[in-house]
Amino acid sequence: MAGNFKIFSRVGKTRIIPIGLKILLIFIVLILLSNFATNYISLQLSQRQIINLNNTIMVEQLKELYSNSSNQYQIYTYSGNKDDSNESMRKVAATGFSNPNSVAFGLKEDGSFEFLNCNNELAMWTRFVDKDSLDRLIELRQDGISEGSVSFRNHDGEYFGVYKYQSDWEYFIIRAEKRSDLETNNRRVYLYTSLLIMGLTLLFIVLGYVILNKEFAPLRSFTADLISMQKKKQLDLIDLSKAENNDVTYMAASFNSLSTQVNSLLDTFQKFVSKDIVAKAYSGKNVGLEGSQQELTMLFSDVKSFTYRTETLGNDIIEVLNVHYNRVIHNVHENRGIVGSIIGDAILAIYGTMEDRMSKSYNAIRSAWDITRATAGLREAMLKRREEIEKTRQLTESEEKVFQAVMVDVGVGIDGGKVFYGTIGRNDANDPRQAHMANTVIGDTVNSASRLEGLTRIYHLPVIVSGYVKDEVLKESARYKFFEIDTVQVKGKTEGKKIYFPFDTNEMEDSLLVKYATFEDGLKAYYDGDWKTARKIFKEVDLEVTEVFLERMGLKSAPEDWSGIWTMTTK
Repeated sequence: MAGNFKIFSRVGKTRIIPIGLKILLIFIVLILLSNFATNYISLQLSQRQIINLNNTIMVEQLKELYSNSSNQYQIYTYSGNKDDSNESMRKVAATGFSNPNSVAFGLKEDGSFEFLNCNNELAMWTRFVDKDSLDRLIELRQDGISEGSVSFRNHDGEYFGVYKYQSDWEYFIIRAEKRSDLETNNRRVYLYTSLLIMGLTLLFIVLGYVILNKEFAPLRSFTADLISMQKKKQLDLIDLSKAENNDVTYMAASFNSLSTQVNSLLDTFQKFVSKDIVAKAYSGKNVGLEGSQQELTMLFSDVKSFTYRTETLGNDIIEVLNVHYNRVIHNVHENRGIVGSIIGDAILAIYGTMEDRMSKSYNAIRSAWDITRATAGLREAMLKRREEIEKTRQLTESEEKVFQAVMVDVGVGIDGGKVFYGTIGRNDANDPRQAHMANTVIGDTVNSASRLEGLTRIYHLPVIVSGYVKDEVLKESARYKFFEIDTVQVKGKTEGKKIYFPFDTNEMEDSLLVKYATFEDGLKAYYDGDWKTARKIFKEVDLEVTEVFLERMGLKSAPEDWSGIWTMTTK
């Protein structure tokens, strides 16, 4: 899992930045700031040292120029050739130049040069243009100060240097350097040093990344596991197989211990609470006393002849029910339904509280047939077991009773409509131990689904649904063909209700399709009061449901006040 971990993962819209990367970036910034600051301070200090060193050098060169000027003055007094003396001074000055704009000259008080030599032949040195600096030199000389440091400006920039007044020649001998030359040198040194720092920093970044990548590999793996859990909304264990013995691993181990405990509680929680409440709790939403009017589909399934089975099997009926419900509940959940309640041998499933709300009736019918096939599979398994036993001997009377008791069969009724769905009970925030809530559904649709299930015993059909379910399913699927079975008025109701058998065209034989189509012809005659024609058609159709109508009609004719509605005397 760690190998697929991206540098920047997301949980929802939140970007997750690895802590190792944060630490590495912090160290990089701190190292760069430290190195550049140190380099800058070092260069500033070095610049002062360089200036002092240059001043020292220039002083020595100035002494040499001053000594040479004295000698040249003696020569001049004998030869009278000032130009030769000045040329000699220029040559001596040039020997001490080390920078592009190094300069030495003899400055007269009127601003003219007695001699001048500049390393930059393109520089303009016609006159001394910094009158303020010259006035300062003259003022200092008048005050008895004939040597020292000097700063001045020329056409091409600022200069600094040293001077000494030559009384024989009556001019100031100045040895100077252009300030920008030193700054250029400093910038060059700073650039080279910065490049060196960047190179070394890059090397250390690579080394740091390799080291931190190795050290934080378990943490990245832990984070990837946690992100995966959050996406799945399910607590799992963090893989500690490759983790080192450190505090991060201890934290992950503590999480695993907590995860195990929470999963144990959740496992128990899920077994006793409906699936939609579990999903709500997993999403972090508060589960309180609340409910609303919703349009849902109800499936009611009941085990036939349950009293006989209980009397025969005794306590063993629990094991039979568990085998039965294991498959029933699986089918409900597979078809996006939730288990509303289990009461003895009966189960109420609800569709439409989860996703695919529009397909709730379709999913309910799929569940009904899955439940019917599952119980049929159990009966087939028991029949095979009986055949194996009877190869050696006949079943005893008690074994026969047990066999009949475990041949579980069910009926399923489905109806839909508006109901109240929510949680009721007591929610005590001050003392959770006193709280107790139950998820419930209340409405006539629930009772109707139960009554439709009861009608499966009368009409010998595995599944019976209402007109609401038929109409909703036909809007989105042609898989099921609905055959009208009857119009009944159940006990406690004043109006008749049509009931339907959902024929699965993917599973059932075409010959049955023809029989149910013929049955509907007989039902039409039955509704119209033409019981003679109805009896004839029903007798020709080989379906158990026709026995109900043949017994109901007998050899009689339809009553004079016949409305086509059959009134039930029991629920």
